Amino acid sequence: MTAGLLMLPAQAAEDYIKWVEFDVSCAAMERALQLEQQYREQDRVVNWIDQLALAATRTGSGRFPVSAVDRAAKELASDRSPKEFLGNQYRYYQYYREAYGAVLRGLVGSYEIQTPEGEWKPAYGVKAFSPIAAGYWYNHYDDFGAGRSYGFRRKHLGNDLMGSLGTPIVAVEGGTVEAMGWNQYGGWRIGIRSHDRLRYYYYAHLRKDTPFAPGLEVGDTVQAGDVIGFMGRTGYSTRENVNNIEVVHLHFGLQLVFDESQKECSSEIWVDVYDIVNFLAQHRSSVQYDADAKTWKRLYPYRDLD
Repeated sequence: MTAGLLMLPAQAAEDYIKWVEFDVSCAAMERALQLEQQYREQDRVVNWIDQLALAATRTGSGRFPVSAVDRAAKELASDRSPKEFLGNQYRYYQYYREAYGAVLRGLVGSYEIQTPEGEWKPAYGVKAFSPIAAGYWYNHYDDFGAGRSYGFRRKHLGNDLMGSLGTPIVAVEGGTVEAMGWNQYGGWRIGIRSHDRLRYYYYAHLRKDTPFAPGLEVGDTVQAGDVIGFMGRTGYSTRENVNNIEVVHLHFGLQLVFDESQKECSSEIWVDVYDIVNFLAQHRSSVQYDADAKTWKRLYPYRDLD
């Protein structure tokens, strides 16, 4: 039984989730989306998040095999409702749907890309982007929960993506810039809240001297794939604009906020984004620097239709 399921009584009492352990594999997410798209071609709705929630309900964990996704898709495509074939397990299915929905809802949906000819082409699928712009290398491993000691002993609540100094960092999902500036742990950092306010994306250790995209300010609205800053190694100092991190990298984190009381407290919900980064690896935003305008622009303008 996962930590999330242990919180169900508290959730019922206060009407919002207190903990989410997200450990769904990239392979499972890819398969669920593939199956959703296959059923869409048949004019049938078999939502990819519902598939993952059902597979987790069946196995009691997010670490289920791809075969569990196949079974879930078949069951959801049947004439029976999940409540009918799950029985007493249905309450866990409701939990996983809400928890996984909070994590994944902004990654897939309807969007439009403008072609070089100026035509807007609608599409459905992955609409979020890797935090690393197209054409720039990076590597990473699953370091969520690893120990950190600067300031105090604590767990690492994100995924470090190692790359080159100045690599453009883009918004994974559209939203509002909610935090921007210096933090002694994250150095120059940006926090972006999704439009539904459930997800808070955290991008840290940005470049010294010129960490942010020109003109970006707190309160601005950004689209998925927009350049927001540049990779660096700032942080671990109470003094601003200091390089105290040994390796150039982006710290990328995702916090879930079911209630505003969870935003800054001792019981924040940070999820492991390693498999999400892998899921988005093939969907990267193509950007270039416009010397005349002195800003970064995306090559293919984008509109989120959701």
